[in-house]
Amino acid sequence: MFDHPLFAPATLAGRPLRTRLVLPPMASGTGSEAGHVTDATIAHYQRIVGANHGLAFVEYTYVIDHGRSEPNQLGLTGDHHVAGLSRLAAAIRATGALPGIQLTHAGAKTDAALAGRTPLGASALPVPAHGGDMPAPEPMTAAQAAEVAEAFVAAAVRAEAAGFGAIEIHAAHGYFFNQWLSPLTNQRTGAHGGSLAYRARLLLGVVARLRAVLKPETIIAVRFPGQDRLPGGLTVADGSWLAEQLVARGVDVLDVSSGLGGWRRGRDQRGEGYLVADAAALRAAVGVSVIGVGGVATLDYAREALRDVDFLAVGRAVLTNPAWPLPAEAVAA
Repeated sequence: MFDHPLFAPATLAGRPLRTRLVLPPMASGTGSEAGHVTDATIAHYQRIVGANHGLAFVEYTYVIDHGRSEPNQLGLTGDHHVAGLSRLAAAIRATGALPGIQLTHAGAKTDAALAGRTPLGASALPVPAHGGDMPAPEPMTAAQAAEVAEAFVAAAVRAEAAGFGAIEIHAAHGYFFNQWLSPLTNQRTGAHGGSLAYRARLLLGVVARLRAVLKPETIIAVRFPGQDRLPGGLTVADGSWLAEQLVARGVDVLDVSSGLGGWRRGRDQRGEGYLVADAAALRAAVGVSVIGVGGVATLDYAREALRDVDFLAVGRAVLTNPAWPLPAEAVAA
């Protein structure tokens, strides 16, 4: 339909994709109170996954009950969630896009009413948020951290069985794994604190497990920050090291987004593609496929960005106009 690199066929980890356009995971608030897919969830994705998407990620889906961060969030905590997610994966696949799903745990970025208990974090340190820091969480025990890691693996296996061809671990935006990675929220000692190599152990262990238990053709993605963009947080050098370690353990594509500072974006982080430079730097340094994100809204910018990244995620523009890049009235007519 379009003579544009964004709509050219692509291959990711041996899987053919019809375009380089990615639908990023975006919360819809359409799940049931128990985290199940509803008819409204199906209708939402049928509305926003269009004829041009190559890969479409379902919104962040919690893997254990105390990891939820908002009401009506989708969950994947047991077999009871699989039937609905199978319907959703099939609906996305019917559009011609490869269905993916993002798995998450809120960590300290939630409240007791949603989590059903005092929120848990790497350390008793608050997560930066709009208008101030969130309440300090209860530090996780080693056993609790291991339980969450196992929940990610179990959820990924269920997601694959439900028909999702790509599994993404959410390690950005100040959620669970970002909290363990960043020195601003992880000041533990022992096996999971101190140097970045220790702070990253939990995430790297989960990725290695996924590569061992998932089918070879299932794409493993990690959404993680190229940097925290807060003083004392994860740096560009940290992002490069993490990228190398993730790829070494079997990650196929890095979805490079914001870190703990995402809620406190400065004026220099505005406009189209404000995070694409981070993805491009990691691609050049590590040689891994990357997804560029951050306010992409026009085809002119997309053409420029695809010189430096492999795929582009377009979120808000598609939510506003599911016909993007056509004008909305072109489809409505």
